[in-house]
Amino acid sequence: MLHSTLTDVQIRPERADHPEVIALLVALDSSLAALYPPEANHLLSVAELLAPEVALFAAWQGDRVVGTGATRRMPGNARSGGRLYGEVKRMFVDPAVRGQGIAVRLVQTLEAGLRAQQIRLATLETGRDQPEAVHLFQRSGYRQRGAFGGYPDNGLSLFFEKYL
Repeated sequence: MLHSTLTDVQIRPERADHPEVIALLVALDSSLAALYPPEANHLLSVAELLAPEVALFAAWQGDRVVGTGATRRMPGNARSGGRLYGEVKRMFVDPAVRGQGIAVRLVQTLEAGLRAQQIRLATLETGRDQPEAVHLFQRSGYRQRGAFGGYPDNGLSLFFEKYL
């Protein structure tokens, strides 16, 4: 297990096609593939993560990415009062460094990025079989809501939102 302190983990914007980011995204994809059928994994590809409406952040420990998280600006809908909202995507922390507050810092960074864009509603979809993720978002003030943005209500996904 790698040991670190939060002070030696730096969170900063990063390109999704950076080799260190890609390695962690592959680890996330493998983890999700072990839990859910392919049609239940709603993943943004590296190319989609490079879109202008997406902001990706990486948690760096030295020369290694140990966490990722992204937000995607979404067009307004009835639930958001017609205002833009942000969707949290691709949250993952390397299992070797979990329990050190990195995920909490990533969530806070993503929310600050949305606020800076004048976006006041954050939404996300996560899997019911990911209790750590569910707990993280609930602890961070997210409340369960219904399906949104074209996601199917398939019984495998849980949907959350937080007004920022």
